[in-house]
Amino acid sequence: MANYKCEICGHVYEPAEGDPDHGIAPGTPFEALPDDWVCPICDAGKDEFKPEV
Repeated sequence: MANYKCEICGHVYEPAEGDPDHGIAPGTPFEALPDDWVCPICDAGKDEFKPEV
């Protein structure tokens, strides 16, 4: 599972860690995040995230 980085603030979503503060369990791939999930730092939408290389 790839990490995804917010192009606005640089926050990295790591599937292994999830986003427990927002109800996203560890092990949740980025593609499986709800469509209304936003960056926990800057509130950017999923479309602002790009896979890390």
